[in-house]
Amino acid sequence: MPVLTSPRTVRTESPASKKGLIRHALDTPLASLYLVLTTAGLLMGLGVLMVLSASSVFAEVNYGDPYYFAKRQVMFLAIGLGLAWLLTRVSPRFLRSMGWPALIITLILLMLTFTPLGVTVNGNRNWVQFGSSWTRLQPSEFAKLAVVLWGADQLTRKEKLLGRPKELVPYLLLTSAVVGLVVLQGDLGTSLVLAAMIVFVLFAAGIPLRVLAAVAALAGTIVLGLVLASPNRMRRIFGFLNPNADTEGVNAQSLRAMYALASGGWWGVGLGQSKQKWGMLVEAHNDFIFAVIGEELGLVGVVAVILLFAVLVYTAFRIASRSDSPMCRHVATGVGAWMMFQSALNMGVVLRLLPVLGVPLPFLSYGGSSLLANVVAVGLLVSCARQEPAARKVLARRRSAKARVTAVVDGRG
Repeated sequence: MPVLTSPRTVRTESPASKKGLIRHALDTPLASLYLVLTTAGLLMGLGVLMVLSASSVFAEVNYGDPYYFAKRQVMFLAIGLGLAWLLTRVSPRFLRSMGWPALIITLILLMLTFTPLGVTVNGNRNWVQFGSSWTRLQPSEFAKLAVVLWGADQLTRKEKLLGRPKELVPYLLLTSAVVGLVVLQGDLGTSLVLAAMIVFVLFAAGIPLRVLAAVAALAGTIVLGLVLASPNRMRRIFGFLNPNADTEGVNAQSLRAMYALASGGWWGVGLGQSKQKWGMLVEAHNDFIFAVIGEELGLVGVVAVILLFAVLVYTAFRIASRSDSPMCRHVATGVGAWMMFQSALNMGVVLRLLPVLGVPLPFLSYGGSSLLANVVAVGLLVSCARQEPAARKVLARRRSAKARVTAVVDGRG
């Protein structure tokens, strides 16, 4: 005879009520995969929308087409999604084989910026152009991908030897060469992101703290020297410390970003209704797009963007902690650190918590090289999420079931 239970008893014994709906959802085998796809997809879609909104006035005035930047952003997004899809189908072994080619190509591109092919933009010689503007690339954005892939391969090879400082010498020398080339381009913001990524990945890999402390101290000394040696960077520092000084010069962008955020209120002035993008906020569709989001979508939009990045970073570290593949563990950690530091730097600048650094907001700021690198990084995360032990079993069962169905259909034919 079946045992009758009250509705309350049923709810108490259900997994959802024991662990909570969120905990229960996170315990599913493909939770990491769906979290990456959802958060990254929302950020990409919002990025296209906000680039169109923030750039329409500037594009109309300078190019006669309000959709000029939006169309380019969509094109690069499509290319990035194609590359990302290919990466989702590969194994960790194949990812390891990509490490050295990615690093070598990146080093060559970085060095080409110091040749006649190099292009200077806003004082930084960090672009290389092959013919028309459509073939202009920013190698420092792809350097993040190279450091993640090559670094993960090296740390995987030497996983049992990482307690010996001398084993880290090749890793530190080559990653320092990448960071050094970016520094020579004049791009301090990107070099800070790269350095933070490298230190964080080493920390997560279990490198002795004394070695990390030495690396961090050396990096901090170099950054301090670069800041002190640059009058422009010193002006930014003094402008950050005294926000009321030079309001039409070094502090102009920061103050207009604050005006945009303040005028947005709770719900914003409405999509496409920003006033600051009408020539006042110069980098409205680039480094300061977060301010336009605050103005048009309000505090709700700002918090939503922060939460999306927080979930994406959490998911990357979750994949790293659940993976049984050392390569995937290091790749996911590197991508998570990349998104965490770069988004924090960009938003910190816009919110006037940091001096101006010129770092784009991942997925949201306009820029083909940046968007391509970001989307490919998502492809790496998806590939690693598919390699989680529980996810691997579920996907294998699905492939087996699909193969049986196909065999039955073919047999009938």
